[in-house]
Amino acid sequence: MNFARSIFTVSSLTIVSRIAGFIRDALTAIFLGAGHEADAFFVAQRLPNLFRSLFAEGAFTAAFVPLYTSELKQGGLKAAQKFAGEALALLIAVLTPFSIVVLIFMPIAVLLIAPGFQSQPETYNLTVSFSRITFPYLLLISITALQSGVLNARGRFGPPAAAPIALNIVMIAGLLAIYAFDLPAGATLSWSLTISGGVQVLWLVVSCYRAGVSVPLFRPRLTPAGRRLFRQVGPGAVGAGAAQINLFLSTILASLLPTGSISYLFYADRLNQLPLGIIGIAVATTLLPLLSHHEAAGNVTAVRHYMNRAIEFSMVFGLPAAAGLVFASRPIIQTLFEHGAFSHADTIETANALSAYALGIPAFLLVKVFSARFFSTHDTKTPVKIAIVAMVTNVAGAALLLTVLDHVGIALATSIATWVNFGLLYYFLRRKGGFVFDSKLAYRLPRLVVCLMGMIVVTIALVFNMERLFVGGHTVNEITGLMLIIGLSGLVYFVLLQVTGAMRWREAIAILKRKESE
Repeated sequence: MNFARSIFTVSSLTIVSRIAGFIRDALTAIFLGAGHEADAFFVAQRLPNLFRSLFAEGAFTAAFVPLYTSELKQGGLKAAQKFAGEALALLIAVLTPFSIVVLIFMPIAVLLIAPGFQSQPETYNLTVSFSRITFPYLLLISITALQSGVLNARGRFGPPAAAPIALNIVMIAGLLAIYAFDLPAGATLSWSLTISGGVQVLWLVVSCYRAGVSVPLFRPRLTPAGRRLFRQVGPGAVGAGAAQINLFLSTILASLLPTGSISYLFYADRLNQLPLGIIGIAVATTLLPLLSHHEAAGNVTAVRHYMNRAIEFSMVFGLPAAAGLVFASRPIIQTLFEHGAFSHADTIETANALSAYALGIPAFLLVKVFSARFFSTHDTKTPVKIAIVAMVTNVAGAALLLTVLDHVGIALATSIATWVNFGLLYYFLRRKGGFVFDSKLAYRLPRLVVCLMGMIVVTIALVFNMERLFVGGHTVNEITGLMLIIGLSGLVYFVLLQVTGAMRWREAIAILKRKESE
């Protein structure tokens, strides 16, 4: 497989998904704003996602893909597909009763995740109602994660990357239905989320069939392969759980703040997820099966090469994305969301949270790269221990910063904890000899920093000089101003890449065209 081309495929489809997501979020801001119903829906949406990383793309995928790859190498496609079917049966057997229990005790679950809602009966009742609608999404998206893992291990990255587009299309359809038929906004969006999970499952069923890797469904039983999977998932689930506990505690803290705080963090995080999805998820998705393949073959040189190229790619695009969201957060939020029920005061609070979140983007991308290296060697314990340290850092930081920065403190603590996570991953990987800077990366990183500094100066100047376009609420002026800020800042950055030699376009094109053997 061609690593760069695979990243480009996943990134391109993710961009389409994120554009659809922006349309969805803009419409959500118009219909829901940042009030009681919005807070209720965002908590209901977050609840299944709290468990999603345990059973879906987090611990399960990190354990499943290397094991599936090993089965494929040692026993062929038939053995690998048998393993996938056994894993699917166990996944359904665990998640179905778990989901039923949570649905029954949803009033308690909501109090655990948002205790501040206890003093807000209207918001609390809406959250319980919406959460009972959205929670089945957990089982559906977990099945999707397994199907995606099978396709990714076979070098088919397009269909899994396209699946989230279905989510946004269904959600947008729900929002348009709210407008056309005057439906209740929160409940309609909740149903749309769950329906989108079913659509994604069906999409990947068809994709697996067309790729010749349909996943069979067996009677649940704990086979030796299943035991190996659970032994790998166990530590990973603790690590993923640590990350989800961060979200859990952040939501608890935000629920204690004034109404709208949860919504500010949600809208800010949605924008922060743009580079994390386009770059981070793309790199992690393509890097893990590739490293697992070369690790199984004992090709240390190839493993180191792809690690360095993944860091290169992440920083070339991640650094300017972070800088743009930090220094142009207010015009971005104002242009995208300040319509309908979303006020200018909401813009200011959301923009501040976005700047704080964006400081952690480079670290998040590097965590994805370094975690994939550990997972490719079946080492899920080290990242888990590190994730727990990061969790403690996040909780302590949020509790401390909350007193002076309100919801912005929660976002800033998340960024600080992400940098701690990366620093520890780097330290332990270097200590065990699992990562070495090659000459290309050592040459390019300092030049990337120079390019970034130049872009930041230009971005600040553009934001300052175009303030007049963002006064008066004229949408056309705002769009024009934002496009000029992003376009000119990006142009300066990419020209500097060429001038300094941090990235030559001929070389980038050659990498995309190069054929790389598996």
